[in-house]
Amino acid sequence: MRVSQAIASRITTRAFLDRPVTGEVVRQILEAAKRAPSGGNLQPWHVWVLAGEPLARFKALIKEKVAASPRGEGTEYHIYPPELKEPYKARRFKCGEDMYATINIPREDKFGRLMNFARNFEFFGAPIGLFFAIDRQMQEGQWADLGMFMQSIMLLAREHGLHTCPQEAWAIWHKTVGEFVSIPPELMLFCGMGLGYMDETHPINRLRTERAALDEFATFVGI
Repeated sequence: MRVSQAIASRITTRAFLDRPVTGEVVRQILEAAKRAPSGGNLQPWHVWVLAGEPLARFKALIKEKVAASPRGEGTEYHIYPPELKEPYKARRFKCGEDMYATINIPREDKFGRLMNFARNFEFFGAPIGLFFAIDRQMQEGQWADLGMFMQSIMLLAREHGLHTCPQEAWAIWHKTVGEFVSIPPELMLFCGMGLGYMDETHPINRLRTERAALDEFATFVGI
């Protein structure tokens, strides 16, 4: 698969098949992804991989906690800016509305939307769950490095016929995640990611979010 094909076919997958992914494939993906760039070659990423019985046990634990406290434990960072301005605010709103339209959950159905949001904490049925963390000493540059590492994983997954779902929603359960996988206190949980085979028949996976025109974000000087 060409890189351009991997980029074009990658989507945030919100419904996975109950089909296993071997540990060998996950190791191959992570082994290749470690070539992602990082300033000063710091390689500031840390990743935990859950599958099988440990993943099932973790999801059962989270399910109980979500039922008792749907809003989670709070986050250690702002997933979105507190006062999100335009055009970003409109883009986020449209993305949400378009997603819920695929599964026929109108805006007034608050309970339905809450229940769908809770599927984040099942990794949307993915057989592999990953958690990413970064040292608390790191700054904005190293958070960008972590993002490039994750993007490498998502594109390499496509090479193996797999799909992914990066999930910052996991930040609201940072304490529980940290305790379960024993994240050292000097590291901060950034997000999770589901990895597996996409359910091609599920309507939510038909969503293709829009992208701004090139001239809206690119400025050319001397070319």
